[in-house]
Amino acid sequence: MTATTGTTLVIGATGTTGSRVTALLTAAGHHVKAASRHASPVPGAQPASFDWRAPDTHAAALDGVDRVYLVPPPGDPDPAAIMLPFLRQARTVGVRRAVLLSSSAVPEGGPAVGAVHRALPTLFDEWAVLRPSWFMQNFTGTHPHAVSMREEGVIRTATGSGRVGFIDAGDIAAVAVHALTDAQAPDAGLLLTGPEALGYDSVAAIITEATGRPVVHRRLSYDEMRDRLTALMPPEFATMLAGMDRAIAEGAEDRVTDTVQRVTGRPPRTFRAFLEEEMGRNG
Repeated sequence: MTATTGTTLVIGATGTTGSRVTALLTAAGHHVKAASRHASPVPGAQPASFDWRAPDTHAAALDGVDRVYLVPPPGDPDPAAIMLPFLRQARTVGVRRAVLLSSSAVPEGGPAVGAVHRALPTLFDEWAVLRPSWFMQNFTGTHPHAVSMREEGVIRTATGSGRVGFIDAGDIAAVAVHALTDAQAPDAGLLLTGPEALGYDSVAAIITEATGRPVVHRRLSYDEMRDRLTALMPPEFATMLAGMDRAIAEGAEDRVTDTVQRVTGRPPRTFRAFLEEEMGRNG
């Protein structure tokens, strides 16, 4: 059952999940304010200028809104410092429901967005925290894995033989829309995965088979991965990402959940089906 909704503010409306959430909401007839730094036009939605680090954009973005989809400021080691004042403001002006995008790697009360996860139920009676596994979209577009695949036929990780329940961003968005619009909010953290846990060796083999383009997984040590990433980004962020690879190697992401099926009523997409659709779109 879907609630009669007012207007949903989608933060990061031009991003990987936000663009899909916006498209699904507007297709279902919901009113959406599509928030991005440049107020980029989004079909069927009202564009809104929004920058986490520019508090003077927050009030106008929240005007007339009763629910919000929250994508944290990217690359911020302490997003709570920016997000919690905004969320308090949102509650004050009448936002009733908040759905936060977090990560399967970040528990409630954990580092970074984990602090926002912990605070959300104290701020809103209706809420959800989405904790998806790694995105299938990491192998397309401008993600470093996608770039190294195209340029070198190589995926480099420090994950060893560890497995990940990769998930399509479209499935994350489908769960987000239910969390935003169903009559009853989840009021819970939702761990989201695809239908199978895959090691990067298997990922490379499926990509090779599906595309006909040879791709191999090159296993790096934690130190090699950290040093490689440090050349591309701030050292503390590189260390965190290399640490996530190490956690995968130790089995931290080797799981699948039935959450997508339970919330949306349909199974999550397989990695092979995702690749076939991407090839159809780009072919």
